Amino acid sequence: MYRIPLSENLFTSQNQIIAQSEHFTVTAFAYPQNIASLKVENSRGFVEILPFMGQILWDAQFDGQSLRMDNLFSRPQRGSEIIDTYGCFSFHSGLLTGGCPAPEDTHPLHGEFPCAQMDKAWLEIDENSVRVVSEYEYVRGFGHHYLATPSVTLRANSPRFDIGMNVKNLSAYQPMPLLYMCHMNYAYVEQGLMHQNIPDNAFQLRRTVPAHVKPTPAWQAFNDEILSGKVDASVLNRPDCYDPEIVYFADNLAQYGEDLEFELHNPATNTTFSTRFSSAEFPHATRWILNNPDQKVAAFVLPATARPEGYLAAEKAGTVQWLQPNEEKSFTVNTGIK
Repeated sequence: MYRIPLSENLFTSQNQIIAQSEHFTVTAFAYPQNIASLKVENSRGFVEILPFMGQILWDAQFDGQSLRMDNLFSRPQRGSEIIDTYGCFSFHSGLLTGGCPAPEDTHPLHGEFPCAQMDKAWLEIDENSVRVVSEYEYVRGFGHHYLATPSVTLRANSPRFDIGMNVKNLSAYQPMPLLYMCHMNYAYVEQGLMHQNIPDNAFQLRRTVPAHVKPTPAWQAFNDEILSGKVDASVLNRPDCYDPEIVYFADNLAQYGEDLEFELHNPATNTTFSTRFSSAEFPHATRWILNNPDQKVAAFVLPATARPEGYLAAEKAGTVQWLQPNEEKSFTVNTGIK
């Protein structure tokens, strides 16, 4: 394996190929505001990663199809919160807090990590794979101290990739809370069919209404139809009803087995997006659907350690995980076209 360090001055407004082989091309460039971007291509498509900005996975395209949601952003934007640049395919939600804050919460939407400035980044390359790794040390006086190492791995001739996260508590004595979600914003698919190897009724409609959701009578009526069983929630055949967003939660996933797979099938192209993960790492899952003229997304599964309803809700539910001093935990999601 070859390891290639990445420095931010490597990234300019001009595309620059920094590694190339029979199976891969890796290109570096920078958006305005000096936002570094790394494009890793194989024979099936590419992933585009922001290695120094939360290791956000900005885009993913395979077999001529974009996996990413329709959004308002033509390019990444600098910001302190994920909503400042909400045009990406995926981001890391967490890590000390996470989800949509309730009025009593004090944390930003999806926590402190999504737009964090990474301390270093590098490539790990072998004959059959390219792995992009970033590293971020979080430390606050009188607060928590951790090391986060996100990664993206693309293999030769594959339309799928791994999204990884490793978190280590660097405190010598203090446990740290851990709330983590791999937030993948898949494209909305007209007449799309969602399926998974857990029961359909494992997903339950969200009953709470976060601050950013402004209910309308039509939206409330659609929620009532879902609850009464009049709507087949596995089919995306009501595009006018997903604004505001419709959200479902599935909990205690280990009861259905360890190796889980969730799918979104596009009948127009006969293509299936799928996501695989372990319930031992991710005991909870969220399904998020939104469709309006500005944003279209069918996040058919968002694997997580807890529901994304804010820190205090997770604390009350007993789903905040804790890392003891010097303890670390790893998470891996495999996703793409099946």
